[in-house]
Amino acid sequence: MPFTLTTETSYEEEIKKSRFQAIAAPVENEQQVKNFLEQHLDLSTTHQCWAWKIGHHVRFNDDGEPSGTAGRPILATIDGNDLTNTIVLVNRWYGGIKLGTGGLVRAYGGCAGQCLLLAEKIELIEKKEIYFTCQFNEWAIFQYELNQQNIEYIEEYTADGVAIQARLQLDQIEPFALKIQDVTRGREQLKIMDETNV
Repeated sequence: MPFTLTTETSYEEEIKKSRFQAIAAPVENEQQVKNFLEQHLDLSTTHQCWAWKIGHHVRFNDDGEPSGTAGRPILATIDGNDLTNTIVLVNRWYGGIKLGTGGLVRAYGGCAGQCLLLAEKIELIEKKEIYFTCQFNEWAIFQYELNQQNIEYIEEYTADGVAIQARLQLDQIEPFALKIQDVTRGREQLKIMDETNV
């Protein structure tokens, strides 16, 4: 079962006079990755190397360090912790002593690994976006049901009734679909919108 992080976490250490700082955070899409990297852009660093994984999508960047010595080891720590929907950025302030390729791999991977050890992890539960409509008099029943199960939803009032969009865990979909058919006497169906992971 994959895990993700609950909040942003950071860790710092000095290795042969170079200062390394790792920052790990949960991300759900590439826009959040972009926002995270913009937010942590630090022109005082010598290198800002990073890796992220969202579902099956991965990217990493060595930011001027020798190829394969920074981004890949950071990604390996994400994989090694069974994490997804996670980004780890490792900043380096060069201290004047060259670490060599093996030293860099250990420094970047080690700093990222320590940061992830400190991070609080949570099991990632896959959810799907669903959509359904109902009449005004039926909405109170569904609203109660959604609130009881702590399901996040958006309702939109139309001329004909209420259109609802919600994010359901996989095991909630079938019972909810039956509830919709039951309350609306088969008039409405639950529709799954797309295949997004949380």
